[in-house]
Amino acid sequence: MSGVASYMAKRAAQKERVRTLYRRALKDTLNWAVHRHLFYPDADALRERFDANKHVDDIDTIDRMIADGEAQYNKWRHPDPYIVPWAPGGSKFTRNPTPPSGIEIVFDYGREDQN
Repeated sequence: MSGVASYMAKRAAQKERVRTLYRRALKDTLNWAVHRHLFYPDADALRERFDANKHVDDIDTIDRMIADGEAQYNKWRHPDPYIVPWAPGGSKFTRNPTPPSGIEIVFDYGREDQN
C-alpha cells in the first residue's frame, strides 16, 4: 500500500510543479507581449505545448520533461519583467510609507475650528 501512496504523492508533486511552471511561463509571456492582442496567440501556443504532453504517465519521463521545461523557461525568461507599480519592486512601492507611531493624521481639513 505504501507503494501506491508513494506513487500518488510523487504524481501530486509533479502536477504542482507543472502547474507552477505553466503559470510562471504564462505570466512571463505577458512580459514579452506589448499588447493583449499579441499575448493571446502566444498564450494559446503555450497551452498547446503543455496539453500535447498531458497523456504522459511515466514518472521519470515527466520529471525529465519538467526539468527541460524549467531550463527552457529560465533561458527565455524576460530580463526586465513588468512589475505592478505598487507591488514590491515597483516604482511606487513604499513611496508613501506609513507614518511612525505617535504621529496622528487628521483627515478633517478645514473643519478643525468648527467645534
